[in-house]
Amino acid sequence: MKIIDSILTDAASIAAIRKDIHAHPELCFQEVRTADVVAQQLTDWGIPIHRGMGTTGVIGIVHGRDGGACGRAVGLRADIDALPMQEFNTFAHASKHQGKMHACGHDGHTAMLLAAAKHFSKHRDFDGTVYLIFQPAEEGGGGAREMIKDGMFEKFPMQAVFGMHNWPGLEVGKFALSAGPVMASSNEFKITIHGKGSHAALPHNGIDPVPVACQMVQAFQTIISRNKKPLDAGVISVTMIHTGEATNVVPDVCEMQGTVRTFSVEVLDLIEQRMREVAQHTCAAFGATCSFEFERNYPPTVNHAAETAFAQGVMASVVGEANVVEQEPTMGAEDFSYMLQAVPGAYCFMGN
Repeated sequence: MKIIDSILTDAASIAAIRKDIHAHPELCFQEVRTADVVAQQLTDWGIPIHRGMGTTGVIGIVHGRDGGACGRAVGLRADIDALPMQEFNTFAHASKHQGKMHACGHDGHTAMLLAAAKHFSKHRDFDGTVYLIFQPAEEGGGGAREMIKDGMFEKFPMQAVFGMHNWPGLEVGKFALSAGPVMASSNEFKITIHGKGSHAALPHNGIDPVPVACQMVQAFQTIISRNKKPLDAGVISVTMIHTGEATNVVPDVCEMQGTVRTFSVEVLDLIEQRMREVAQHTCAAFGATCSFEFERNYPPTVNHAAETAFAQGVMASVVGEANVVEQEPTMGAEDFSYMLQAVPGAYCFMGN
């Protein structure tokens, strides 16, 4: 493995920054301290910064030996937020904040990009500009989308953007990267079935929403198995059903919630349309009615071919071709997808 000597020399100090961030996790759009740490480090290394994009985002600007005159630029992105989870580790740098934890490794992502920033600040043997994107609110807040809304790509135009995620289960020393869809879209639905309550001993006097919900759950799976093409990936998960207050009363209302995940917008369009139709017509068949809400969250993360090939070459030069493997798509979601919709680029996994 060919690791740059100066980065190895700085490894301990960068690890200390990671542990500090890990001990002070902040949730989406609340990353004030984390942004302060990032901004202070970049400033100490002589890197100009722009703050406040996407609420708490920080962008570092590193010009190469030409001062950026050639106009070419790339972006490197790290997410900085934590999750609303309780940490049970007992090491010295465990979370100091109840109910908050860097359980997805964003503290590591932030430290990795800071290590790159420190190296760039000392070694500017490249032409153009590197934009260091420290992005808030990946965990459900859509921080990438908000930075784009704030004009990031207009203020800092770049030809390509790259992101990376630690990936437990992938062997240390390996990278996984491939062109095309690598992470799914994330979408949520809420269906409220309106029936008519009655005494459980007199069900004929009411319209029970519970069997309607049961029929609906089963019917949704036929959308996956019979409506979309077998080669197109899609998942419908009903994860919550809430109804009833007493064992001897048929409820008026039953509420269902869950998620839908796909690798393409076309399949998502199909699933949403068919779910709406199945919900409405199933209710009609039982004499019930329903409201149907479908919220599209993160779009699919789709790597661009040329940028993927470029990144694979860079990785191979560090760890060898045998350690750069195909990235198996996952149904997890990632808001770096918004950046890849706006600018060519690639997103990879790193063994951890």
